[in-house]
Amino acid sequence: MRSHLLNDATAESYRRAVTEGVARVADRLATTRAPFTGVTPAELAPVIDAVDLDRPLGDSSAALDELESVYLRDAVYFHHPRYLGHLNCPVVIPAVLGEAVLSAVNSSLDTWDQSAGGTLIERKLVDWTNGRIGFGPAADGVFTSGGSQSNLQSLLLAREEAKTDDLSKLRIFSSECSHFSVQKSANLLGLGQDAVISVPVDRDKRMQSVVLAAELEACRAEGLVPMAIVATAGTTDFGSIDPLPEVAALADEYGAWMHVDAAYGCGLLASPTRRHLLAGIERADSVTVDFHKSFFQPVSSSALLVRDGATLRHATYHADYLNPARTVVERIPNQVDKSLQTTRRFDALKLWMTLRVMGADGVGQLFDEVCDLAAEGFALLAADPRYDVVVEPRLSTLVYRYIPARATSPEEIDRANLHARKALFASGEAVVAGTKVDGRQYLKFTLLNPETTAADIAAVLDLIAGHAEQYLGETLVHA
Repeated sequence: MRSHLLNDATAESYRRAVTEGVARVADRLATTRAPFTGVTPAELAPVIDAVDLDRPLGDSSAALDELESVYLRDAVYFHHPRYLGHLNCPVVIPAVLGEAVLSAVNSSLDTWDQSAGGTLIERKLVDWTNGRIGFGPAADGVFTSGGSQSNLQSLLLAREEAKTDDLSKLRIFSSECSHFSVQKSANLLGLGQDAVISVPVDRDKRMQSVVLAAELEACRAEGLVPMAIVATAGTTDFGSIDPLPEVAALADEYGAWMHVDAAYGCGLLASPTRRHLLAGIERADSVTVDFHKSFFQPVSSSALLVRDGATLRHATYHADYLNPARTVVERIPNQVDKSLQTTRRFDALKLWMTLRVMGADGVGQLFDEVCDLAAEGFALLAADPRYDVVVEPRLSTLVYRYIPARATSPEEIDRANLHARKALFASGEAVVAGTKVDGRQYLKFTLLNPETTAADIAAVLDLIAGHAEQYLGETLVHA
């Protein structure tokens, strides 16, 4: 069994196995003609259930053969131009190269004596991102597993910085379109979901700062403590960006921690043309970024950035076997001192390789392309009498709803849109997402692939209309 350990004696076996694996994936990418096969759980589960994990194949080629049938054949491929579903991006090759390197070396980014150069690379990227945000020299941060973890840690810091020990008095303010992780974090931090005050949005789906001001004043009048305001720079459904300068002014006035969830909108930090959309982000106390969304990185690659690095002390614990307190005096850079995680992948390497090969402008141009595509898609939807589109996009999402020509009930339209999404997914021809707006069923394009074209969008709209019309025709016959 030692022949399977990666070391000096097995380096050539490693080269052959990984080369074959890469070749299999490359062949699959080159020949995939749809984002999905349409396989159902009922069809695929028996195939995977039939695998006896106690009877190994003993050979990587055989395991790759099997992988074709249990995974590669039926995977959902985000690189395909008609994958228009969730916030999943196609990935850039330099980042995939970084993934291959970091997996093989297997550094753990918790302490210097496990990562050395990896620690300094991550710190350099944190400094680079802080510079793009506009934070000063006191800023710091740490890579995380994703936006939910970044948001959780930001609210942990806000809780610890709040001017009360009575958790029942703490309140968090976020828009009604903010990410669900805000409520989830409040629960995990012992505050409860009732601690989160949902602020209505305007017709562009941006937090209404006037209402926020009124809620903050009411909070103060009741003797409660405004712990944090979470502004979103790129909401999951609409890509909307809350009015950051107004939110920052209110956070200053009421002594609240300002967090900007830019998990989606962080691509604007590299945009040659749209960086101004994040004006005011530099006034935040903390910022979430997900490079695995709009920087075209493989999952996972995310970070939490803070304007004042001293606030990260609220996540610091010292263990004698890992990061004893003396290492602080000795100025040994242990990233675990800042992180909620202990063992942690060297995910920063993927972004490092991307910037060293493509540069920030190269990444930003790709994000600009999908934002431009969303504008084209909006024009198509606005001109198409079959569809109702909710809001003009700021980033690259479009939320819309099929509306039949003949009069029918809103409930029937809901069912037609839901059916169309499911039928499209089952066909494998395209993948779109769904959501609800004012309680009604809508569909969503999340455009993160620069290879997608306006023609792809138009073709998918025709497919959706066809599925919806078929459903409505069948229900009419049954009626």
